[in-house]
Formats: sequence, structure tokens, C-alpha cells
Amino acid sequence: MGAKILEKINYYSKEYGDFRYRQGVLLISDTIIFIGAFIISLSATMSISYLQQNILLPLLTMIIVCLTIFSISGIYKTLWSTSVDREIIMILLSTIISTFVYFIIFKIENINYDGIFYVINALFIHVAMCSIRILYRASRKALLYFRLNENLENRVKVLIVGAGSAGNLILKEMFENPQINMYPVGIIDDNEKKLGKSYYNVPVIGTTDDIEKVVQNLDIDEIIFSIAKITRKRKAEIMKTCKKTSCKIKTIPGIYELIDGKVGIKNIREVNIEDLLGRESVKIKDAEVLRFLKGKKVLVTGAGGSIGSELCRQISFLNPKELILVDIYENNVYELQQELIRKYKNLDLKVLIASVRDKNRMEEIFINYQPEIVFHAAAHKHVPLMEDSPCEAIKNNVFGTLNMAQLSVKYKIKRFVLISTDKAVNPTNIMGATKRCCEMIVQTLNKNSETEFVAVRFGNVLGSNGSVVPLFKKQIEEGGPVKVTHPEITRFFMTIPEAVSLVLEAGTIARGGEIFVLNMGEPVKILDLAKNLITLSGLEPGVDIKIEFTGLRPGEKLYEEILMDEEGLRDTGKDKIYVGQPIEVNEGEFFNRLRHLRYVADMEDEDEVRYVIKELVPTYIIKEERGGNKVAITG
Repeated sequence: MGAKILEKINYYSKEYGDFRYRQGVLLISDTIIFIGAFIISLSATMSISYLQQNILLPLLTMIIVCLTIFSISGIYKTLWSTSVDREIIMILLSTIISTFVYFIIFKIENINYDGIFYVINALFIHVAMCSIRILYRASRKALLYFRLNENLENRVKVLIVGAGSAGNLILKEMFENPQINMYPVGIIDDNEKKLGKSYYNVPVIGTTDDIEKVVQNLDIDEIIFSIAKITRKRKAEIMKTCKKTSCKIKTIPGIYELIDGKVGIKNIREVNIEDLLGRESVKIKDAEVLRFLKGKKVLVTGAGGSIGSELCRQISFLNPKELILVDIYENNVYELQQELIRKYKNLDLKVLIASVRDKNRMEEIFINYQPEIVFHAAAHKHVPLMEDSPCEAIKNNVFGTLNMAQLSVKYKIKRFVLISTDKAVNPTNIMGATKRCCEMIVQTLNKNSETEFVAVRFGNVLGSNGSVVPLFKKQIEEGGPVKVTHPEITRFFMTIPEAVSLVLEAGTIARGGEIFVLNMGEPVKILDLAKNLITLSGLEPGVDIKIEFTGLRPGEKLYEEILMDEEGLRDTGKDKIYVGQPIEVNEGEFFNRLRHLRYVADMEDEDEVRYVIKELVPTYIIKEERGGNKVAITG
């Protein structure tokens, strides 16, 4: 019965508990307290006849003074969850000040009450107002106690990692929403001063060193990582400890969501593999990038892709004069257009459907919109598909880039930034060879042009369309097996925001002709990545989900490189960003071979085209086809 009454109290406080309603309730309850205090104080110090004759004016005066002083103090702007001690002090100070103010007013108006009247009045107001607020908190605690102990057998046992602001917000929402099927058993925190304390009746029962023991002893089902402000390295260490357990692991987004007040149950997400990389994100100097892009006309090709769309998001934030999105695929770029319109009301946005292979169409865009800076992200990127359609890879990647670069020279674009890949280094596949050819195009054109050309090399991008992580996740959802090509294969990884940060930084510091490279940390073993993803899904590798080795695909390397031997590596003075020394290219010979490559690609001679591009890219290693179904690439 008591639980139901408290449930109703909480329901009405939540249903109508918006800020204005709370203010109204407090104003009414406090006004009643002021009236009661006045009458009781007079009754204790004056005769009944005096009480009946002379109370209206002084009563109204006291109410107006008290409400004014308490409002100025901010007592009606505090939340129900505000510290009791803080609110008691606020009420005490406001009571003393308001008593002094209406004492002076009464003296001026010749309203003479005994000194004991003011003492009783102030004590009553202070005790009554504090009691109302303490009673509410007590009812909430009682409700939490009842909720904590009902239907336990049907609820998910949760261990919270982090007793800070984010953890408290998560706990608060768990208890205030009966439909959330979670039962927080305990909290883990490395601050030893918090050990033994309770938050929302949930105790802090250990540090991160105790996670495995706590999970085993308390039969935990799920771990929620709720530390918002933490280094990537430390987070990775804690995550690795968590994944040694059999629990499902979830996490909150980060410090910015906490600041924005967006941390709640709905914001908890599954742990991503990037949470385990242990590398701090690249942080660019916004002021420099802002100076580079603010007030400029910027064109982005491949704008609907993973990198292109993130480029557009970050550029939009930097207040360009105009942002021109170019893509041949309408669906992705349409969704991006709607997102940018919602977020950036004043953005001058143009969305154009066009192929970089169509030079006439692209020239029309250059003439009509007169961009100042070009980010060229349009490309075919899937290695196995490009092995089966090499002529399409060359037409789109090589000659799409050539079209964009030549138009940039013709229309005196200030800066041209090419998105490249670590697969361009000593390529063993046609996609990598085409991207190396693109680098050579921009480096060659940079020599005799007003346009400053620069290329940026990436490793693999986590979460991009068609990347290994979404593929593995889908295979896990389907019950396996997770397919890995080779037990020793490794790759460099970065997040999409990291990749785009590098592009913007490169565009900012470029002087023309450079190839920028990010220090991406240590390469990641794909087998370990697959095992981590299976574990993070609450499953056991090799038991719940099998791992199958399929053999290297045509053109696939065991490991990627970021530089060719001749390029060397120089520090740029920017954190984790390096630059390679350009390799000299014979311009006349290079463009003659490009013309021959175009002819062979147009003839759809898939065998000959590999040998022709090898003449352009001597480091390209041609491997024999190893079978596999071919997929036609058109458009």
C-alpha cells in the first residue's frame, strides 16, 4: 500500500514536474507557510482581539517581502535533486534577510510587535520550508527502496562503472522509470574516498581492479561504463578488464553529451571497437582551420560517402561562405542535405548530382559556383570489387581525379586536397595503384600551377560503409561464423572524425606538393578485432561464434605500409601528422602514359590495363587472380 501511494506521488511529480509547475507548487506552499507563521507568531505574543483587528496589512507586507527575497536568492530555481545542506543554508539566509527587511518596514509604519514575534516567525518559516523539502526527498528515497527490491528476478543485474555525474544521472533515470528493466547492484569507482558510500541507495563496492571478482560474486548480467571525462587510453584499459567477464558491456557517449545534459538510458550504447583502441583522438587547432575555411567557397566531391559526409559536417560548423556538395549517388547526399539544413540554418548549401568522370558537367559547376577550395573524396574504394572491375576503378579514380585537378588549375582554385589511402604504398591491388596514380597526378600538376595540391593518406576507417567492423557485426548478429581472411593480417585504424581532422589540418598547413600521413599508432590484428567484437556482444569466441579463415583475397596484403622507402618522413610540427618527401616524376612521360591508360581502359582490356598502370606506378605488384565471383560495376 505504501509503495503504491509513493508511486502515485512520484507519478504526479514526474507527470507535472516541469520547472514552471514546480515553481508554482513551491510558491503556494511557501505562501501558506508565511501565513501560518504570521498567525502562530501573533497568537503567541498578542491578544486575540488585536489579532482579529490588525493583521491584513502587515501580513501582506510580510508575504511580499518574503517571496521577493526568496525569489532573489534563487530558492525557486533549484532542482528537487539539489543538495539538502545547500538548500537549508539558502533558506536560512533568506529568512534572516527577509525578517530584517519587514522588521524595518513595520517600524517605519509604526506596526509594533514584540521582538519574540520576529524570532518565532523566522524559526517557523525556516523549519517549515526545510521540512517540506526534506519530506519530499525522504519520500523519493523510500520509493527508490521499494523499487529497488521489487521484481528482481525479472530484471537485468547491472554494475555501474563510475560514481561521478554521469553515473548518478544513469542511476536516477533507472529508478525514476519503472519500465527500464535494470537493477543496479553496485558501483565501481577508483576514487577510494567514495568506497562504502551509496548513491540512490546503490553502494560503491570496489575499484576497477575488482570488476572481475564483483561480476562473479554478484552474478552481474551487464556492465555500464559511465565515466564521461577519461582519456582514451585509460578507457581502453578498463574496457579490456570488463571484456574479460561474460557480461554485456555498454557505455555512455562522452563528456560533451554530459555537459549538454544528454546522458541518460537512451544514450547508452553498445561498446564500439574504437573504445578498445587505446589511442587518443587527433585534436586539431580549430582557430587555424577556422581561418582557412571561414568565409570561403568550398566544394566536396564524394560528399555522400563516409569521409565526404563527415568533411561536410565539420566544414559546415566552420562557417564557410558556401558549401557545394557533389555526388553521383543521390540517396546518401540527400540525407546529408537534410541533416545540414536542420543543424545549420544559415549555411549556404548547394547539393549537386554529378560524376567526377563527366568533365563537362564538372566544368559547368566550377564556372557557376566558383569554389576556392576543393576536397576530392570521390573514389571507388573496395579492393575485391576493383580487382574484378579494374577499368572502372581507373576511369573513376584516376581520370575523375585528373578532371578535378585540371579544372582546379584552369579556374585557379586556391587549394586542392586529395583523399588518398595507405593502400597506395607499394600497392598489390588495382585500387591502391589507382590511388597512387592520383597522388602522382596532383604532385605533378602542383609544380607549374597556382593551385596548391596536397594529398592525405589514411589507414582503414572504423564504421565507414563496407568496412570490416560493420561486416563482422552483421556476421555476429546472424550467429556466425565471423570470416577473417588470414590469422596474421593486420591493419591501421582510425575513426572517421580523426580522418577528417587530418584532412582539414592538411588543407590548413599545405604549401603544395605534400603527402601528409597520420601516425596511427600500432597496427591492429584483424583476428583480435574479431574476437573483441564477439566478446563485446556478450558471446565467447570459438564457442558461441566460430571464426573462419577464408584466405587472402585477390590484391589483399597481410599488412599495410604508410610510406614508400624513397619518400622518407618529416615532422610537420603538428601532433601526430607527418609529411613524406615527394618522388620526382617525369612530367612528359607521365602524361603520355596516362593517355595510353585512358585508351586501354576505354577499350575494357582488363589484362592490359594492369600492365599499363604498372608502367605508371612501378611499385604496383601484379598478382594472379585467385577466383571469386565477379560483380559488375556500372555508372
